[in-house]
Amino acid sequence: MPLMRTSNPALSGAAFRGEGVAYGGESMTASGAVNKTGVLVILCVVSAAWTWNRFFGAPAEEAAQSVALPIMAGGIGGFIVALVTIFKKEWSAVTAPIYALLEGLVLGGVSAMLEMRFHGIAIQAVALTFGVLVAMLLAYRSGLIKVTDKLRLGIVAATGGIAVFYFLQFILSFFGVHFTMINGATPIGIGFSVLVVAIAALNLVLDFDLIEQGARYGAPKYMEWYSAFALMVTLVWLYFEILRLLSKIRSRQ
Repeated sequence: MPLMRTSNPALSGAAFRGEGVAYGGESMTASGAVNKTGVLVILCVVSAAWTWNRFFGAPAEEAAQSVALPIMAGGIGGFIVALVTIFKKEWSAVTAPIYALLEGLVLGGVSAMLEMRFHGIAIQAVALTFGVLVAMLLAYRSGLIKVTDKLRLGIVAATGGIAVFYFLQFILSFFGVHFTMINGATPIGIGFSVLVVAIAALNLVLDFDLIEQGARYGAPKYMEWYSAFALMVTLVWLYFEILRLLSKIRSRQ
């Protein structure tokens, strides 16, 4: 059976194709990828806590400014490191932890700013993110959600459409064009966020499936780190979308 595709660019079918068993015949395992994902999550939480404490430790009028640089550095740096990791998978044992730390800076800063406006939103987003992760894993392992070609194609197409929309929205914002109906706390905006969260969650199922195939095909050991990095990409996206959805809902209350 050929390697399956996923809409996560870090876990495309080509990620495992042709890697072969390396480094003394030691190959990756699904459990190894899970353990390394745990390490990356811890690193992300540590750097997020640093940015969070920096925000709330600063005077109210300087709080946003105190985390502006870490957020910018984390966002730009994380994007660059992600690209390096995708093209140099064998470096992932080093680049994946760096990516997790950089993304933590962004998560912590953005979460802190929203927490000041909507008390309790950060812990709600964290709980929902891990709740969705566990739910998707159980649904996948139990066979409740089967990764078929039609499901895969649908998720890939939907994810690509969302990415194109976000990119166009970013470009058009420079010309004063804003999609207030979608970005605002309107029924349409909330519905759109629910849809994006659902697509992000389904990406986890594709990621689980491809990781299992990587282990089955005997990909080299360093692919455990790469797989953990790829799962982190999806988890970070899922967290931000849940945070976005919760902020829209709380704005209406």
